Amino acid sequence: MPDLAAAFHAALMGVVEGFTEYLPISSTGHLELAKAWLGRACHESFTVVIQTGAMLAVLVEYRHRFRRLADFRAREGFAGWTGWLWLFLTTLPAAVLGLLFHSAIKGKLFAPLPIAIALFAGGILMIALERVLPSHDEGGVDAVGWRRALGIGLFQCVALMPGTSRSMATILGGRLLGLGRKTAAEYSFFAAVPVLSLAGAYDLLRGWGSLQRSDLGSYAIGLAVSYLVARLAIRFLMRVISRHTLEGFGWYRIALSLVVWFTLVR
Repeated sequence: MPDLAAAFHAALMGVVEGFTEYLPISSTGHLELAKAWLGRACHESFTVVIQTGAMLAVLVEYRHRFRRLADFRAREGFAGWTGWLWLFLTTLPAAVLGLLFHSAIKGKLFAPLPIAIALFAGGILMIALERVLPSHDEGGVDAVGWRRALGIGLFQCVALMPGTSRSMATILGGRLLGLGRKTAAEYSFFAAVPVLSLAGAYDLLRGWGSLQRSDLGSYAIGLAVSYLVARLAIRFLMRVISRHTLEGFGWYRIALSLVVWFTLVR
């Protein structure tokens, strides 16, 4: 079993990951900021584990959708081979760029200043777009289509920069391509599964040799907390979307960027 401090830290990071992975506020940015404020680094494999918890939350919360993806007799909409093709097209651009520039991104952009800039710029963009884009949901996720799936994948590449937010990039990308707010948000949840799986597998392979048995207790705590909090965050986001725009998240990003600037940059 982990000591009390290690268990608390694992639970806290699980909360951060679970709450921020699907909200358009950047989970990677929040994790890096949490490390800086706490003065305690995390092993890359621990980040993989808590991201896996968040991914499992989507699989359970939308299990009916993933059952349809597993039905290869289906021929229309987000199901069977068609659904997997859409997810492949959404995942491909960021996967290629991530593999090509992984080391450069990790070495130069995982710092408070780039994160603060990305949070601020993303907040301004989100507020501006939410004030001009209409919200309509004609056809839902089944009407996304391969062209929009690929377009969302191209927008997702922006999220390789920490602080940008994969969720924000895919939701706003989907909105710019004509999707309604609810449809864009739901598709961003589904698009997270292959992205988190590939990124997690890559980081886990890189850090496998340094794993220790004593880490297992903390990892289990982080995984469980991230899973539970992510399920709550998904429901929270969909409830917000049903009543409001995403503008509030934009203002949060701007406020957080200023906090980062005055506490970690200056």
